[in-house]
Amino acid sequence: MHRPAVLAPAVCVLATAAAMVSFARGAWVGVVWVLLAGVTSDMAWFYVRRARAGTAATTATVTGACANSGACGVCVKQACR
Repeated sequence: MHRPAVLAPAVCVLATAAAMVSFARGAWVGVVWVLLAGVTSDMAWFYVRRARAGTAATTATVTGACANSGACGVCVKQACR
């Protein structure tokens, strides 16, 4: 895995914790932490979906699951065409 794929969930958890602490202390700076948590959460899901799509495309290509039918579901990457 690439470094951003590993760091994104960690930063998301830390930003969420920082937001909770900020709001508990009554500081409105927690809004920035919430926004950062949202961005890093989206990044984490992006890397998870990308890894799953890459694994499915590799598996379909290796096993020949959709050699000519195009029914493997990963043909977005042109693996079956």
